[in-house]
Amino acid sequence: MLNLLERYILKKHISTFLYFVFAFVMIICIIDFTEKNDDFMHHELSYWVVMRDYYFNLIPYLANFLSPIMIFISTIFVTSKLASHTEIIAILSSGVSFARVLWIYVKGSLFLSVIIFILIGWVLPNANKTRVNFEVEYLKNKFTYNKINTHVRVSENTYVYMETYNNEREYGTGFSIERFDGKDLVYKLQGPRVKWDSISGKWHVNRYIVRTYNEGVEKLSFGVHLDTALNLYPKDFKSTFKKQESMTISELSAFIKKQKDRGFQDIEIYEIEYFERFTYPLAIMVLTIMGVIVSARKSREGIAAQIIIGFVLAFTYILIVMLGRNFAQDGSAHPLVTALMPNIIFGVISYVLYKKIPR
Repeated sequence: MLNLLERYILKKHISTFLYFVFAFVMIICIIDFTEKNDDFMHHELSYWVVMRDYYFNLIPYLANFLSPIMIFISTIFVTSKLASHTEIIAILSSGVSFARVLWIYVKGSLFLSVIIFILIGWVLPNANKTRVNFEVEYLKNKFTYNKINTHVRVSENTYVYMETYNNEREYGTGFSIERFDGKDLVYKLQGPRVKWDSISGKWHVNRYIVRTYNEGVEKLSFGVHLDTALNLYPKDFKSTFKKQESMTISELSAFIKKQKDRGFQDIEIYEIEYFERFTYPLAIMVLTIMGVIVSARKSREGIAAQIIIGFVLAFTYILIVMLGRNFAQDGSAHPLVTALMPNIIFGVISYVLYKKIPR
């Protein structure tokens, strides 16, 4: 059960957090609507469809995205206000230690962290599916698969290669299938063109050549048409726009493993998303602790100066997160390291401040 002091602080802390989140989300939505209204009108979308499929799903996404920063700003706002009214001094003078006050905030942030982890892990991805589909359909340019020299592992010892692929007409050029026995190539099928047959669910190869190898002896065979079933589908070449946001944690884990097994490249963005889902709740707790430490001391400059410091620290945190994502995407650092780094840096700073700042 919460005592009177805990209820008093937590009520102020959580209500201020919710107010800030609501205010910033509404501002962003208004700006977003102003920018995209022409697109909505171009597609003759009713306001109900826009609200139902886009904004009702964008609002929880933005609320979640802003949560770490808003918890930090709200913590500084509430604590600095308590300090300016000498309430912090009165609490400490009554025999309550600063660590005990800090623990009250931690309990509140822990409560929020658990809720947010459940939301970002399993609830929000389903809402994001509708939002992302809406953006792809009405707000984004038509997707064209433009990668060349695509290699895919379709089974334990079988690989598929396409020089180019047209995702609109569902055909590829420079096609080949290679099968290995250990390190030895034992089978290779080549064709200038391969096309997906939606009726049979197979790939149709034209004017193919088959090479088989047995104890160093090559055997050739030719054909005009061949249908082959592969663990490869047109959906593998579809748009991946914000696909990682539309997956639950379990779906992300399975997808990353599948893509690695099949030899697909550019999966760092999915690994970043996966690890950040776990470090996100930690960020809320770390930023809450730092917010209390930097604002619990009464300042001559008043609340405004402390809030400005809070915004500077918040944007510094965002900058570190963005830099970490860039390092992870270009392969310079492991996504788990970059996901943890902002929290480690701010955690160390919070510990130093806790030891150094007089109260």
